[in-house]
Amino acid sequence: MLYAIADLHLSLGTNKPMDVFHGWQDYVERLEKNWKLIVKDEDTVVIAGDISWAMRINNAYSDFKFIDELPGQKVILKGNHDYWWSTKNKVINYLHDNGFNSISILFNSSYVVPPFAICGTRGWSYDCSSSDDIKVLNREVGRLRLSIEKGVETGFEPIVFLHYPPIFSGYECKEIMNVLTEYKIKRCYYGHIHGRDVAKKSIEGDYKGIMFKMISCDQVNFTPVLVK
Repeated sequence: MLYAIADLHLSLGTNKPMDVFHGWQDYVERLEKNWKLIVKDEDTVVIAGDISWAMRINNAYSDFKFIDELPGQKVILKGNHDYWWSTKNKVINYLHDNGFNSISILFNSSYVVPPFAICGTRGWSYDCSSSDDIKVLNREVGRLRLSIEKGVETGFEPIVFLHYPPIFSGYECKEIMNVLTEYKIKRCYYGHIHGRDVAKKSIEGDYKGIMFKMISCDQVNFTPVLVK
């Protein structure tokens, strides 16, 4: 089985608890309980960004240990608050050196979980105006394209996971959407969105022939979502 969730916002090794926000009380315990109820060791869970509040990867040890000890294989991608994420090789080496063998990273790559090829990247905001934002967006578009191409090469159906929603409140990130439609992506999962009022502005279901699903932790009751 393949599951997905985003925005764990763990802070087991730092002092930035999410419990202060409405609806996040005891969220680590709730997440652990719900995860263990449905995910088996042979399953895979995609975690679409905002994984740990740690500023440096060495401070994220407790968060990764928590994730590693949960059932299943985990495929993680970068979110806007994952400041600990430096380079691909540094993250891979850190996971390996600490024995976090159930965690892999999705970065300019894809992973096969039949009948799907897991693809994706962080994404970026739909309302870029500064030159710096445009540079980041163009970089993310390139990473998404590379990931999907690697997924296509596997022969399995590529499905996309993003941290940022490519569509929101009647707006769309055209650069990201163009890639999704170009490769005829049928399913796209995203996070980043929090709070009931804000979530009302999100778009789920069919949009331009793509089925979109929001998987932010607090919006899915701290429970991994089955990817059908």
